[in-house]
Amino acid sequence: MAYKQLSLAERHYIEIERKMGRSQNKIAQSLQRSQSSISRELRRNKGQRGYRHKQAQSFTDARHMDKAKHMKLTDGIKRLINGYLKQDWSPEQIAGRLRYEGIVHLHHESIYQYILKDKQSGGALYKHLRHQGKPYRKRYGASRNNRHGIPNRVDIDNRPEVANNRERVGDWEADTIIGKNHKGAIVTIDERKSKFRLAYPLGSKHADKVATAITWLLNPLKHIVHTITFDNGKEFATHEEIAKELDCSTYFAKPYHSWERGQNENANGLLRQYFPKGMQLNNVSLEAVTLAVDRLNSRPRKCLGYKTPCEALFELTGINATLFSPFLRKGENLAGYALMT
Repeated sequence: MAYKQLSLAERHYIEIERKMGRSQNKIAQSLQRSQSSISRELRRNKGQRGYRHKQAQSFTDARHMDKAKHMKLTDGIKRLINGYLKQDWSPEQIAGRLRYEGIVHLHHESIYQYILKDKQSGGALYKHLRHQGKPYRKRYGASRNNRHGIPNRVDIDNRPEVANNRERVGDWEADTIIGKNHKGAIVTIDERKSKFRLAYPLGSKHADKVATAITWLLNPLKHIVHTITFDNGKEFATHEEIAKELDCSTYFAKPYHSWERGQNENANGLLRQYFPKGMQLNNVSLEAVTLAVDRLNSRPRKCLGYKTPCEALFELTGINATLFSPFLRKGENLAGYALMT
């Protein structure tokens, strides 16, 4: 006859009877269990303060959870996890995607533990985790983020509610990542609803170059560019030219209110995995930036139900995002292209 796990009520009975001094044999007879079952229960689930039924239940649940993890982490699942890690997906993204595709329900903590065990045995999977050091946080200073020098700046308070609430595709956030010692920059643009990202490397963050890069990146998607929200850097002083070229409206977040452009800020932090803060960016190639951004656009996102930004953009608009890759388009003979190189 197969062994049947003790219930919480039975464990409660054992706790009461033990406190009253009853023997294991008597308890076993009362519960119609074998004495070995009661002995094993007390031996495995006894804490520092003796046997307590709720603690015993927790110990048992934890062991079952570990057993379930082991059974789920088959060689096939491990191969999938390894492959996604090598694409720089996070454990949460991997777990969510495996669940989304109906492959397996696995908690992301199980994947972290798998990576830790791999590291302890000399493996290198942990090197694909993004947050091995301090996470990137953009520094704000008065000289960079004041609103002076930005003509006809429109505050984010005036941005339409349809954009604030992410009710449509076509509302974008933009900023620049600056290289070490201000050597080079990367312009980054993110669509708020689909989380789709575009980026372009620049030799400097001069306002004319930034404007040219943004209009060039967004021009093929001009029909879904309604608003762009910037931070208060002077590199966006020519925002009116951008608005005219793309037939859109431009807005500015309040100084020191980075959360008003939280999507772009977060994505810039993820991009720093490939272009760390201590790195000069003046010699970064368009191919390197595009490959890194493609990885971000190909990662499943929890907020998208574990679809990728590319999948979300296609689902919402029918646009195949790969057709607008900046790397594929770099040979186009566009006016002002030389400003960016």
